[in-house]
Amino acid sequence: MTKFAFVFPGQGSQAIAMLDGFAGNPVVAQTVAEASEALGFDLGKLIAEGPKEELDLTTNTQPVMLTAAVATYRAWIAAGGPVPSVVAGHSLGEYSALVAAGVISFKDAVPLVRFRAQAMQEAVPVGQGTMAVVLGLSDDDVRAACAEAAAAGGVVEAVNFNAPAQVVIAGDTAAVERACEIAKGKGAKRAMKLPVSAPFHSSLLKPASDRLRDYLANITFAAPQIELINNVDVAVLNDPAAIKDALVRQAAAPVRWVETVQKIAADGVTKVVECGPGKVLMGLTKRIDANLVGDAIYDQATLDRVLSELK
Repeated sequence: MTKFAFVFPGQGSQAIAMLDGFAGNPVVAQTVAEASEALGFDLGKLIAEGPKEELDLTTNTQPVMLTAAVATYRAWIAAGGPVPSVVAGHSLGEYSALVAAGVISFKDAVPLVRFRAQAMQEAVPVGQGTMAVVLGLSDDDVRAACAEAAAAGGVVEAVNFNAPAQVVIAGDTAAVERACEIAKGKGAKRAMKLPVSAPFHSSLLKPASDRLRDYLANITFAAPQIELINNVDVAVLNDPAAIKDALVRQAAAPVRWVETVQKIAADGVTKVVECGPGKVLMGLTKRIDANLVGDAIYDQATLDRVLSELK
């Protein structure tokens, strides 16, 4: 059988009605109900109807994306889908991977990601920090643009290495804007700010890491049942304490997605399946390694098709 990996999307892939393609699937409905119960409000209504402004609030987006991804994974397993050889998640998606791997219970993960979102949002006042995507430059050129911009004051860092020539930067708003202009001067095809409310994964998020460490001290982690590659070290860890530590550092450290996908390929995986809303990671997979087959499961039809291909 094909050796395959499941990868889980992060913030930005959310959309109103994103679970409508699973209408009538009892496993998905049950997962959404569990999340609603854990949070004390109707998450299903927010997913189905919005409004978009509410769905896009970081404190809602993070539990919503976790719920949608875990619901999709549970639907896969319930349909007789084989367990993947390896899992990983992009930023927030790492929490979905941890649930899939049996490290953390879904019941604990839902309030955890809501707390994470709150801590990340509160680390930097709204408007003071931002993120931008730089297209068409090497990683080193992006780092150089950030260093040059930071020399004039403020913090700006390369924080998401998503694909070759696609790097996200984050930091103080003025410094990020300066870095975008410098990047364009270095030949970037595009350098544009993203519609986000905080400079995620930059060192400015260190206060969020510290709060996360305290919160995680009271949550039980188990050893993973599936090999899981983390964002911050591109490492496979088995010790629950080490997994917690990596998760704490992840909030204020870069997402090394290119290296993560390369490691998946090095493990002998030939197919990478994105599990959850959207197809962002599927597109990145093909750009990182043309030999990998990228696919996505985001509704019942895609689940059934991928299942028939892998069985």
